[in-house]
Amino acid sequence: MTTDHPGFHVPTVDLSPYVVGGSSDDRARVAREIDEACSTVGFMQIVGHGVAPAVIDGLAGAIDDFFALPLEAKKAYRVADANRGYSPPRSESLSLSLGVESAGRMNDFFEAFNVGVEARSFIGLDLSEDDYGINVWPDLPGGRRPGFRERVDAYFAEASRVARTLTRVFADALGQPAGYFEQLTDHSIDVLRMVNYALDEGPVSLDGELKGMGEHTDFGLVTVLWADRVAGLQVLGTDGGWHDVQPVEDGLLVNLGDLTARLTNDRWMSTLHRVAPPIVDGRIVRRRSAAFFHDGNVDAVVATLPEFVGTDGDAYEPVTVREHIAAKLAGSRHGKANTAAVREAARVLAASAR
Repeated sequence: MTTDHPGFHVPTVDLSPYVVGGSSDDRARVAREIDEACSTVGFMQIVGHGVAPAVIDGLAGAIDDFFALPLEAKKAYRVADANRGYSPPRSESLSLSLGVESAGRMNDFFEAFNVGVEARSFIGLDLSEDDYGINVWPDLPGGRRPGFRERVDAYFAEASRVARTLTRVFADALGQPAGYFEQLTDHSIDVLRMVNYALDEGPVSLDGELKGMGEHTDFGLVTVLWADRVAGLQVLGTDGGWHDVQPVEDGLLVNLGDLTARLTNDRWMSTLHRVAPPIVDGRIVRRRSAAFFHDGNVDAVVATLPEFVGTDGDAYEPVTVREHIAAKLAGSRHGKANTAAVREAARVLAASAR
């Protein structure tokens, strides 16, 4: 864990008692550690997750191969009005997913490629491709083996397993039945977003704040993040300041999304985060990441659990996963400010005022 402030701490949790089997006492300890992290930071590092280094190396190589293509070749994989395929630099503004316009009035300096589960992945369910999307797979030159899809699919399967392991821990930590999250996730909208921070490497002088990715909260239940061990990711602490966070060796970063915050009425935190340009000793360096978003079933209704409703009846209004994600994507992709993100936007504005 790396931090720029002694009072800010992102805990590291060893997930192995839930991955390879552990005693009930060991699992209870992990659940307590997860509860503490979710209640105080909303971010954690996880080790003991069971993802083989070769699978992560394969993902990193696939990211390298795709983003090395010429821009025009990558643009061939754009998919209109869908959370799939290629997004060029400056085509999104994630702060607008919270209804907050970037002070620099410029969109985010990253390019991305998204894949995810498809409607046809769930046999027997009448699901819409409008909600789940159809993947596009690049045909990379040079006959590389294994191919882009094979390497990405291998990591996607492992990230999915980790996310579902985490929701098992969440159920225990929140005092819910063991299978509680299955009703919300048995046909979950899961998306893997591979990101390259598309700034030219080399010396840089900035006369203002430049953002690689604007401040935002994640949309769904939980996010599992692989990232280079390069500076850039910043998390908003409860002190109102932005703090640098870097992955631990062999670790994955995990943060909660809005829907889990809604379930717990913000007892568990959907924490604001952003990515600053990766600058080391006055030079921009390369940075890559891959976020696996475990968002829940499109038709699931997410409402605050009864035990977390305030004594005055204060709670989030119930919302379907479809409605919530549509509002967030309308902000980041289409420039339509999300007026429903009142609590999240207030935290951004409070931090910017400091």
